Amino acid sequence: MKRIISIIFAITVSLTASSQSDSDLIGRINKSMAQKYDSVNVWWRSPSSIPDSIRQLKAPNYPEIVYEKRIANLDELTSIKLEYNDVVLKYIKAYGLSNRPKMQKVIGLSAYYFPIFEEYFAKYGLPLELKYLAAVESSLDPNAISKSGAVGLWQFLKPTADVMGLKVTTYIDERRDVRKSTDAACRYLRYLYETFGDWQLALVAYNGGQGTVKNAIERSGGKTNHWDLLPFFTDQMKNYVGAFIAMEYLMQYHAEHNLFPNQGYIEYMKTDTLQVKGPIHLKNVAQTTGIEYETLKALNPQYLLSYIPNDGEYHTLTMPFDKTTVFNVPQQVNDSIIATEELPSTIKRDKLVIHKVVAGDNLFRISMKYSCSINEIKKWNNMAEDHVIHVGDEIKIYLE
Repeated sequence: MKRIISIIFAITVSLTASSQSDSDLIGRINKSMAQKYDSVNVWWRSPSSIPDSIRQLKAPNYPEIVYEKRIANLDELTSIKLEYNDVVLKYIKAYGLSNRPKMQKVIGLSAYYFPIFEEYFAKYGLPLELKYLAAVESSLDPNAISKSGAVGLWQFLKPTADVMGLKVTTYIDERRDVRKSTDAACRYLRYLYETFGDWQLALVAYNGGQGTVKNAIERSGGKTNHWDLLPFFTDQMKNYVGAFIAMEYLMQYHAEHNLFPNQGYIEYMKTDTLQVKGPIHLKNVAQTTGIEYETLKALNPQYLLSYIPNDGEYHTLTMPFDKTTVFNVPQQVNDSIIATEELPSTIKRDKLVIHKVVAGDNLFRISMKYSCSINEIKKWNNMAEDHVIHVGDEIKIYLE
């Protein structure tokens, strides 16, 4: 009996020592990181305050117990189940190492997009952490176009956009409108959660379709745990939730991975919106207000030709907040901003760029990326009607 008690005592001591060792390790890591940074969000106050010595540090490679503990901490803060496994680790490395520059860009863009997302998720009573879904879907690029033709921050296909009430015309693509597309994403995600009663299944259904998830549940014999359903998902769906968890982890612990913005972007609080009627060309607005034309286009990507049409409706115009006062001067607006005629059928394009064809490209996708038509691309490149493009081809594109 004494021998058994001794063995149990030894095992208990060993487990306690192991647990203490893990805690000590994480404590030492956190202390080390704290010595490097005044705040994990130091860049938010001023990206220029980050010294080059920190920007150029290599990405640390932590023991897996650190990732596991940190993700467990994040799990306590949300109703979306977050857990650590090999799939999550794969995407932590993919985002934090292989695609490090893109991740740094996402961090910079989040200063503008995340507050808008949070406003809408709060309105619909949804978990605020769903904002990370857009980072997975589009890398926070409102002009992102997938191989299947999905467009915008939330990657809506045209049929889904129609169902969700998003307008897609020659002049306007509301899939690129941060507010309207986010409102649609909220309604769609709420519907998926009400359908499955589980956020992990709702997320994977957002990616692969609710029908595919329902079929997977049926083929599995009624299983409803996301990870148990992996054998019945497509390859892309198998990785999706893991990618989401990894994205949330890296956005929350970006400083611990030496991830900081690699370029500046306007913060949400420094912008304002106006309701205007067309015809208005963004170039006129830029010239009158002194806003950089490229900045104005970036804040209003839904206007495909940088033009607000004269359709009798009010449209949202986003600007730096300190430039909106020009709209309080009616005569100046009439004289300088309102276009006197409808947008010409052809736009002067004199800036040549070369697009190198990559896997998944087609003429439709390229035309959407550069806001031009397929016929224009064929004309600029002397392509025959049945011309087929190949990976590596260089295509001339003329921009406005």
